[in-house]
Amino acid sequence: MRSWGIVALLLGCATAGGYLLDHHVSLTSQAMVYVLAVVVASYNLRWMQSVACAVGAVTAFNFFFVPPRWTFEVDNQEHLIALFTMLLVALVISHLAARLRRETEMAKINFQRASQLQEVASNLSGVTTLGEVASLGQIALESAFEGPCLLALRRSDDELDLPETLSSNEADGMRCCMREMAVLGPGTGRWPGLNAWFLPLGNKPNVSGAVSVRPALASDTAGREHAQALCALLGQALHRLRMTETMQTAQIEAQRQQLQSTYLAAISHDLRTPLAAVVGAASSLQLQRDKLSVEEQDRLLGSIVNEASYLCTVTENTLQLVRLANADEEIKRDWESMEEIVGAVLARIRHRDPAHRIKPKVPEGLPLIKADPVLLAQLIGNLLDNALKYSNGAIELTVSVNDKDLQVAVKDRGKEIPKEKYASIFEPYTRDDLSGQHGTGLGLALCRAIAATHGGTLTLRRRSGGGNSFTFAMPLSAKQPEGEPI
Repeated sequence: MRSWGIVALLLGCATAGGYLLDHHVSLTSQAMVYVLAVVVASYNLRWMQSVACAVGAVTAFNFFFVPPRWTFEVDNQEHLIALFTMLLVALVISHLAARLRRETEMAKINFQRASQLQEVASNLSGVTTLGEVASLGQIALESAFEGPCLLALRRSDDELDLPETLSSNEADGMRCCMREMAVLGPGTGRWPGLNAWFLPLGNKPNVSGAVSVRPALASDTAGREHAQALCALLGQALHRLRMTETMQTAQIEAQRQQLQSTYLAAISHDLRTPLAAVVGAASSLQLQRDKLSVEEQDRLLGSIVNEASYLCTVTENTLQLVRLANADEEIKRDWESMEEIVGAVLARIRHRDPAHRIKPKVPEGLPLIKADPVLLAQLIGNLLDNALKYSNGAIELTVSVNDKDLQVAVKDRGKEIPKEKYASIFEPYTRDDLSGQHGTGLGLALCRAIAATHGGTLTLRRRSGGGNSFTFAMPLSAKQPEGEPI
């Protein structure tokens, strides 16, 4: 109704203007006033209203201004030709103006769609998960079309992740478009009776999902092409992420295989020497016991014990490191006392510290920690073994606590480790070959792995006055067992 009111208003204004110019201009000039009204109507109103305005302008001009006035008769052939010419011109102007308006609207729509494609492409370049792509795609589809629109991704079993409330027809359409890798719906020649377009995400064989778009008109070719362009961008992003995930998985597997090969090579190398020493000493005792003095027999037995202990340590460290590196589940932890863990470690290591170089400082009343006591004992034991092996002076074992975490520090006065080795020293099979001590380089790698498994850290720093300090820091639990507040 508003459009028809505008038509009436334009004709009324043109008639009023004609009366104002009635005694000042010719009949042809008065006709131009109506032509102006037709131009305004054609550019701002739809085709039907524009044509009605053109016909109404000729009729009003004939009725009000063409002699004889106030009738629809035309007594002059020249005036009749002018009226028909005016009608034809008005209709042509209306057609051209309507076409220009449509082209202008289409240009605006194309600009908006191009801007949206650019924005979507820019946003997709920074996504890192399939869920982010799906979310961006859903927003883009709902922004470009009235909807409802639906985007579904392909699961690992090659089925679409569809909502349970989806109708069977729509679900079949999405599955079919993904299976056939074709656009379905009005104007596509496939399933034209549907009320939506169904589009695959990606190209064969890299299809990653499907999309349904509404409204779907057979005549809206530009809209369907825009939906296909959006789906192409989303499909490329999904394929990129899946390829990246596959490559990362392959790299991880390659690294795992390489690490296993390194483990086997290093273990076989480092076990060969102590095994040879054990076999040699045992053979000497077996074949030449009667010829050996008591001191020689004791020396060979001590060598067997030391090398066997070293083999036990290597085996235990290797197994624990492999277990932690390949663990699918978290370790089982319980409330433990650090005083008891440290005491057990010191009792076990005393025979390797006859000079009592280890000086423990463990305060009373420490809060309980939720941990695996075997792993923590192995961490502290490895740090103390390294300190005994690579230093000669006193070794400080201190336990302290603050508001956030509990810290265990092992401090020695041995040769200072260069700062450039602070990172690499915690890698497997990294060791100081100039120290004169044999080892696999697994101890510190295992210590850091145990610390990380408990949510803590293991750091190294120089001591003032010389030496090194290894500090294990583990966060404290906010809640303690009943009767043991922090």
